[in-house]
Amino acid sequence: MNSETVRTITVAGLTCHYRRIVNSRRESPATEPVLLLGGALQHKDGWGAFDEGVGAVADLITVDMPGAGASDQLRPGQGMDVMCRVVEAVLDDAGVSRVNLFGYSFGSVIAFTFARRHPHRVSRLMLGGTPANLTEAECAEWRTAAERGAAGHEQEFVDFTMGFWLCQDESRVIRNRRLAHRYVRRIVTHAVTLLPYGLAVLNRSADEWLDTSGGLAGVPTLVFCGEHDTVSDARRQQDFAATIQDSAFVTIAEADHWATLERPAEVVDLVVRFFTDQTLHGVDYLGASAPALA
Repeated sequence: MNSETVRTITVAGLTCHYRRIVNSRRESPATEPVLLLGGALQHKDGWGAFDEGVGAVADLITVDMPGAGASDQLRPGQGMDVMCRVVEAVLDDAGVSRVNLFGYSFGSVIAFTFARRHPHRVSRLMLGGTPANLTEAECAEWRTAAERGAAGHEQEFVDFTMGFWLCQDESRVIRNRRLAHRYVRRIVTHAVTLLPYGLAVLNRSADEWLDTSGGLAGVPTLVFCGEHDTVSDARRQQDFAATIQDSAFVTIAEADHWATLERPAEVVDLVVRFFTDQTLHGVDYLGASAPALA
């Protein structure tokens, strides 16, 4: 069975929380601890599908990053530097020198930035649904929608977010499409109508650009996305992966940006395979256009 420890840390005047899951039935871990960083508003307790699967091979650490769960919201002037300091503080507090780092959606921006700054602390890096190579026009469209939401047009912002985050093309096969649409609409509506900082957190993804100019070396990396991702399509994410040495790119079939919700078992399997150095040859849930790992 799993045992869970919740810890509190303070970074730059902000109180943040993380949880560590240890599977007591596991004799020894097969790899370094896995630290998960989710998208905007995703909190440390939102990774239930990962507890058993990932916990079977490694300790699992999930974090309430600033603005998520019970952690404090970023203060004016704070941004990616503080986010990376939070990740480092979690590792230090947990006594982890090197980690398998997994970031999804906006969490992939944090994870990639941290890996570039502290490559010696990252054994392997996995980035999913990365908002790579977004244009200024796309980010400006998001900011405009957020401004409309802040001006009292919350439902307009919710509708915009649904179209931005989820594939609306009914001709494309998406597993659990209706479930994903209901869930996303519920959490975005809750964020913009009931959370005082909800819009600010959601708007951060348009303010914190993914810097791909310097690439990354020395950290084995897997970039993946749902084959129908609409935030940043598969081609743009594959181009981003090409800037990273010792990297590979794959897609998950029948999924869009919400692959972790639409195909959770498959994402967990992919995480376990990559972080334990298993082959991806013959894995049936990968998109047909994805190059297989050796």
